[in-house]
Amino acid sequence: MRIAVAGGSGTVGRHVVDDARRRGHEVVVLTRASGVDLVTGDGLGVALAGCEAVVEAANVVTLRRRVATNFFEATARNLQSACRSEGVGHIVVLSIVGVDRLRSLGYYAAKVTHERLHLAGPVPATVLRSTQFHEFALQVVDRSRIGPVALVPSMLVQTVSARSVAERLVDLAEGRALKGRAPDVTGPPPPVRLEVRSRMALAKVGSRTRVFALPIPGAAGRAIAKGALLGEADAVIAGPSFEAWLDGPDGPR
Repeated sequence: MRIAVAGGSGTVGRHVVDDARRRGHEVVVLTRASGVDLVTGDGLGVALAGCEAVVEAANVVTLRRRVATNFFEATARNLQSACRSEGVGHIVVLSIVGVDRLRSLGYYAAKVTHERLHLAGPVPATVLRSTQFHEFALQVVDRSRIGPVALVPSMLVQTVSARSVAERLVDLAEGRALKGRAPDVTGPPPPVRLEVRSRMALAKVGSRTRVFALPIPGAAGRAIAKGALLGEADAVIAGPSFEAWLDGPDGPR
């Protein structure tokens, strides 16, 4: 099977590429480095020739509503159009658990639009929502470090391994095209504070950075702090645990 991966060099995308190749699939990586621009559509049609499915794991790191909306709208529209033209039968879209509860925040509102455009598009799209990744514990520190201190958002999280999410995305790409949402995926319980996970990850790499939780203003921030981004009771739980991941091959070094 020929599978294209949008965002194939990202946190989840690189694992999608690895897992799909391990299963014997031919993989096309859709990144600017490979000559494909998802926002403009340049190179997309040529890259998708002969593909049977696309895994859409592209992302933009921003808190600005306009930037996020422009990126996700363009990506969804260009992929839907190019996939229809090239006869691609299925798009598997990575999204975020709880995203529709936080539409007042620009990035999450943009992801809701992203889902909607794919689900309304001419090519069948399956949306997989995931909780935050284990990798997020250090990523958020890197983005919020001020000298010896990091101010991470006050969040209740139940993180999951990016590799486990990638494996689920490949499962869906291999399966029958299903227009709609697949069961959400989350990591093993119990939920914990994000700053706790960040401190554990920093200790693993020998960093002395001090981590403090910073409340996000407004009702959405209060909701995130109380667990708005946690999976529902019927979400699929995927290991490994955060502690096992720290000591495993994908953990921080």
